Amino acid sequence: MLALLLALQGVVSPQTTDTLPRVTLTEALQRAARLDPNYVAALGQVDNAVWARRNAFAVFVLPSVSLALNMQRSNPPGFSVTGGFKTVWIGQLSARYDLFTGGQKLAELTRSAAALDGAHAGELAQRFATALLTESDYYAVLAGNELDRVARERLRRAQQQLAIARARVISGAAVSTDSLNLRLEFTRAQVGQLEQASTLRLARLELGRRVGLDGPADAAPLDTVPAPELPLPLAEAIAQAAVQGPQYRIAAANERAARASYRSQLGAYLPRATLTFGATAFDTVFFPNLFKQTTFGLSVSVPLWDNGQRELALSRARVSRDVARALREDMDRAVLHDVTAAYDAYVVARATTALASEGVLVARESFRVQQNRYSAGATTILDLLEAQVNLSEAEAALVQARYGTRLALAGLEAILGRRLFTDKGTP
Repeated sequence: MLALLLALQGVVSPQTTDTLPRVTLTEALQRAARLDPNYVAALGQVDNAVWARRNAFAVFVLPSVSLALNMQRSNPPGFSVTGGFKTVWIGQLSARYDLFTGGQKLAELTRSAAALDGAHAGELAQRFATALLTESDYYAVLAGNELDRVARERLRRAQQQLAIARARVISGAAVSTDSLNLRLEFTRAQVGQLEQASTLRLARLELGRRVGLDGPADAAPLDTVPAPELPLPLAEAIAQAAVQGPQYRIAAANERAARASYRSQLGAYLPRATLTFGATAFDTVFFPNLFKQTTFGLSVSVPLWDNGQRELALSRARVSRDVARALREDMDRAVLHDVTAAYDAYVVARATTALASEGVLVARESFRVQQNRYSAGATTILDLLEAQVNLSEAEAALVQARYGTRLALAGLEAILGRRLFTDKGTP
């Protein structure tokens, strides 16, 4: 059984760290942002919104212009008021400008501005969402490295204690059950180390995928100094999130865009005035000058009835406006809960890390005392095993609390839409 476990350990153990490409947190964040399909899509939405904004301005101040050139060849020659020709070249220039559209142009300016603001907020939200996923994968590798060390330390201690117990059993200072209990702990430590090695291997593969590698990647170590206090109180964090938080900005922008779309549909009930200009040239050569004509036109139309299509569009716009308003109001109510939850998560994680550090010191001293007492025959094997397991669990809890604090900070930053600290790289 022992040989099988050792063989499995050789199969699933991750690559040697020295052979893996190593990335810093800053590099991982930059590379992941370029590769994440959701972030690429968010950048595309910004580009689309920019062009929609330009189009809204262009329609407001510039006419639409088109130029056409046609060549016609007739056999036998055709007849027209300008004469019968076999080959005819016709050039046409037309321009159209809507003088009055019932306020739809102004509504489109408002809607495009809101859509652009929402696209920028969406890009910011996706940037932090991508960063949160990247940091999660990065910390998973770092925690996996440390937890793998903790598992190997547990295995080493179990092996040492097993050797000591066997010697005591042979000398008659302990009963055989001591050796059996320690052998059971040694087996459990082997299984735990195998499981942790597999977890670390998968975490490195996920980080490699995140930063664009075909294989695993290792994470450069970060500092282990205690996490600092947040640079702003809870009330200020809530106020900032309500104003600049990406998700709340998106909700407000969507509501403004929906209101503008509703106003645009109301303009369909008003008259429309359009100014047109046309120029036509006719000749048998490429540069027409035989016949030229220009026209100016002003048309006014009053919509009366289009089989309910206008009413249907207005109803849909009204529903979209009401839904967008309800979502924005819900987000306004949710900001208090969301920021408080993220803020408290960091505070609790930070305090948990401090307590876990003390727990490691207590567990380490308890194990040392129990180890010495067992060697002197002053305690039982069960007390030693309990102290040994408590030490391993305390070390693992410290690792998880340390990186849980960093991840909680990333979650709060994603809600606020800004970095609270700048230590997103190697120390």
